[in-house]
Amino acid sequence: MKDDHAQRDSHAHGDDRTRENGNTGEEDSRVLLPTASARRTRAAVRELLRPHRPLALAALVTMVAATAVGLVVQPVLGHIVDAVTEGRPADAVVAPVVLLAVVAVVQGAATGLGLSLVSRLGETVLARLRERFVDRALGLPLEQVEGAGSGDLTARVTGDVSLIADAVRNALPELARSVLAIVLTLGALALLDWRFLLAALLAVPVQAYTARWYIRNAAPLYAEQRIAHGAQQQQLLDSIGGARTVRAFRLEDEHTERVTERSRSVVALTMRGVHLVLRFYSRLHLAEFTGLAAVLVAGFLLVRAGSVSVGTATAAALYFHSLFTPVNSALMLVDDAQSATAGLARLVGVVDLPPVRAEGRAVPRDASVALDGIGHAYRPGHPVLHGVNLTVQPRERVALVGASGAGKTTLAKITASIHRPSEGTVRIGGAELDSLGGAEVRRNIALVTQDVHVFAGPLADDLRLARPDATDAELRAALDRVDALGWAALLPDGLATVVGEGGHQLTGAQSQQLALARLVLADPPVAVLDEATAEAGSAGARALEKAAARAVDGRTALIVAHRLTQAASADRIVVVDAGRVAESGTHDELLAAGGTYAALWEAWSYRRDTAP
Repeated sequence: MKDDHAQRDSHAHGDDRTRENGNTGEEDSRVLLPTASARRTRAAVRELLRPHRPLALAALVTMVAATAVGLVVQPVLGHIVDAVTEGRPADAVVAPVVLLAVVAVVQGAATGLGLSLVSRLGETVLARLRERFVDRALGLPLEQVEGAGSGDLTARVTGDVSLIADAVRNALPELARSVLAIVLTLGALALLDWRFLLAALLAVPVQAYTARWYIRNAAPLYAEQRIAHGAQQQQLLDSIGGARTVRAFRLEDEHTERVTERSRSVVALTMRGVHLVLRFYSRLHLAEFTGLAAVLVAGFLLVRAGSVSVGTATAAALYFHSLFTPVNSALMLVDDAQSATAGLARLVGVVDLPPVRAEGRAVPRDASVALDGIGHAYRPGHPVLHGVNLTVQPRERVALVGASGAGKTTLAKITASIHRPSEGTVRIGGAELDSLGGAEVRRNIALVTQDVHVFAGPLADDLRLARPDATDAELRAALDRVDALGWAALLPDGLATVVGEGGHQLTGAQSQQLALARLVLADPPVAVLDEATAEAGSAGARALEKAAARAVDGRTALIVAHRLTQAASADRIVVVDAGRVAESGTHDELLAAGGTYAALWEAWSYRRDTAP
């Protein structure tokens, strides 16, 4: 039930955290997911490359060969210059020209093959990193994900992955090619005359200082940029996702200002990056002019002394000039490398998180739920729940009702192990929730909310998320149990119909029925429904409430009721008021008591009867 667990903190109805705080974007309550150190990031890259050493070696050898072949061009051009200056016949340049054509063809073919191998290596490693990241991200405790904010994880799985993918597809092959060209070209300069190499190396101190200065300033800047982007995205999610709550509390101006502040921060950091890059380029140009002037002066002096020919001096100047592109590319790619490295560190930080403990005490099929002294606060000093004691007997259906912000959703999330309570204990089947492994919790407790995701793909695959080995007959039986088989059978391709983004669009009620069908297939002993029928309009409310009741039949169920008609059919109703259990009993008992529930029922009945 991974998709049913995936939810926002700012539901349109009943999000206790939002209403208690009056704030959907509490920055001081966020504990961002970790970022790996530079040392650990390098170690992770080595670990990912280790199984692909043969491919890496083949790519290196091919790129070295392609670069070495290309270095033949400058001496050949120098030979042509000597032939012209010495007045040789025109036939003397035919062979060099043919050789240049051959070099161009061979170098092009070898470079293409080498870049292909480098790209294959990069894509293979990136795919493995993605798999590890997604595997670990899906296994993170939901409390940790919600504590960091969905924007943090979203920014990593979108922006950071995109940065790394772009670097692998573009920057990595170009960087490999540039570094090889630099090393081999310097070697070729030394072969012409070691004094040309010394002259060329005059540019190195400026380039080295520039690169070091840039890395020192760029690394923290880009890390700060990624964090700022994540904070901006989280604020947008909080403000837009909690729009109804924001409007209800008249917080539009406050949230607009928060979004503006986050955006200003991103823009300011971006402009700092632009200024940094401009200064970086200006220093590179200084290095280029310094080195080229030194090589030309050395050539002039050596030719005058008769140590080298004009052609050799020309070849040396061409060699150094040919370094402009790879050196600038390599140093400019430091910009991309810093961004990609910052993103990589954020991915590795998630990959290195310890996995959720899989083993734990088993839960009996007839599981009870016991909440003892549950207190919870999203922010210190602002408690949402106060010493809640509640026991749900095996196979009992208990409905939670109360005013918005009373604490119902928080109580449901604590029961489903989405949040860990600030105080108190939760027991499922007599076992403390903390003693159960993550897999045991997922196997025995399912949460269905009003915020349901329909994955793109065949309807059958979407259902099999809950039970991969389910047969088509079992899928149809689950749909039939929640009264969804009728519309599912009418789909163009039945269970094979592609639904979700890019496919057949399901209505809100149909999506909710799909989630309830997954609940049936997963077959957990304990089900928690948090306003799982809220997506249905008035006409479909009864049908969806019936589907929900059939889905939880035979299970221990805690239901946050969106409509009091759903609560009325439960075995017991618990009224939550200001984070405390105010009343508990059957529908008839609570009506007779004339307390909070009776007042809620009267108001509900009036709105229902007078609604147009």
